[in-house]
Amino acid sequence: MRYVISIDQSTQGTKALLFDGNGTLMCRVDAPHKQIVNDKGWVSHDPEEIYENVIKVTRGVLSKANVSPEQVVGVGISNQRETSVIWDKNTGLSLNNAIVWQCARATEICERPAIKAAADIVFEKTGLKLSPYFPAAKLAWLIENTKGVREKQKKHEICHGTVDSYLVYRLTKGECYGTDYSNASRTELFDIFRLKWDEEICSLFGIVPEDMPRVLDSNACFGYSDFEGLFSEPIPIHGVLGDSHGALYGQDCRKAGMAKATYGTGSSIMMNIGNKPLLSKNGLVTSLAWGIDGKVDYVLEGNLNYTGAVITWLKDDLELIESAGDTESLALKANKEDNLYLVPAFTGLGAPYWNSNAKASIVGMDRTTRKPEIVRAALECIAYQITDIINSMKEDAGLVLSELRVDGGPTKNGYLMQFQSDIAGCNVRVPNQEELSGIGAAYIAGVALGIWNEDIFGKMKRNVFKPMMDSAKRAAKYKGWKEAVNCTLR
Repeated sequence: MRYVISIDQSTQGTKALLFDGNGTLMCRVDAPHKQIVNDKGWVSHDPEEIYENVIKVTRGVLSKANVSPEQVVGVGISNQRETSVIWDKNTGLSLNNAIVWQCARATEICERPAIKAAADIVFEKTGLKLSPYFPAAKLAWLIENTKGVREKQKKHEICHGTVDSYLVYRLTKGECYGTDYSNASRTELFDIFRLKWDEEICSLFGIVPEDMPRVLDSNACFGYSDFEGLFSEPIPIHGVLGDSHGALYGQDCRKAGMAKATYGTGSSIMMNIGNKPLLSKNGLVTSLAWGIDGKVDYVLEGNLNYTGAVITWLKDDLELIESAGDTESLALKANKEDNLYLVPAFTGLGAPYWNSNAKASIVGMDRTTRKPEIVRAALECIAYQITDIINSMKEDAGLVLSELRVDGGPTKNGYLMQFQSDIAGCNVRVPNQEELSGIGAAYIAGVALGIWNEDIFGKMKRNVFKPMMDSAKRAAKYKGWKEAVNCTLR
């Protein structure tokens, strides 16, 4: 039996997933890493700790499954996107803590007159709105604020990029300094039309394009690694994807018009738009889905800050529920004639509204409003937000969306999934597996290595929710949501 390992390096920790020759997930091992938050609210990770955890979980998953290292034929990697790392080209060691995607310490850099004046150029080349969220400003901050880096930069002795490029560099002992198209397209330094690092934008942020990693196909061989002596013969790293892109691939959304939504603390909603890029006119961003065998696909994407986090708010802050599992039964007890809306603009509204000044609100309360109505409104706001993005995608791309493939913890909630289907007016397909980012990285590696063929995508079973709400009611409820959002934006 031959095995493939997928390493899913995420915000909270690192997972190793072991798949057998039939594509079955055998087991997983997790290792959390420290969330470093200072008194300014800056969020950091220690890259050395992350690398050590990659080795630890890879050893651990083989031990747990009682599988010999000699039976492993290759590795795929999925990673938290936008988190930015800087390291020494000669030693491979990080020069500072990584700046996590959530961290906005580079806001001042984006507000500099020359950079702010280039916002339209940045969007037209990269498909991304100018923001400290993306690595361009984060890497600029690291270069400016890490001791000795300016001198190393003059000698081309630094490397920098997203977490995948750092892990590949360390695992291959510096033989491969590379990233893939999905991660490159999220840096705000990569021209998604010319498929190269953009000299003008790099210069704006004080970054030398020659010091950026080489951009490879997502299913390319990123070099070989013995994982610090675990494997007697080095094995290939034969796939790299940003985590959301991994989920899109794992969900088999490989054709234009196919879309997935990941329900986590926040949400990433992606639609494959095929091999021709387009810039959104409706508040979304454009990225590369992946590069495979010399060809790239593009996606439209919208990100939400508060989806699963709304349920956490109900539990931890309002103390209305004891666990997320309570929400489904409470929603079913709510008054069916009630028209309560919760707009979760706790930190403003993201896509497609982009209003950082919006405040959260509950709209439509009366004397009969009780706990079940509030809980149901909290669930429904998740579906409404995702529908906002789906509608923007359909308008931008001119594509019909017949189904939405979903993943993440909240997809276990039957009420939410049925309401999502009803309000979006499309089938919602929930897979019988959870680790979609890691599955995507495993699939892209396993297919490239010849372990599996295209049939691997048919293995996943899905529960389908179909629209049951009549069109008039759907239109009325969605109109009420838009009116509630407009009240919040005033």
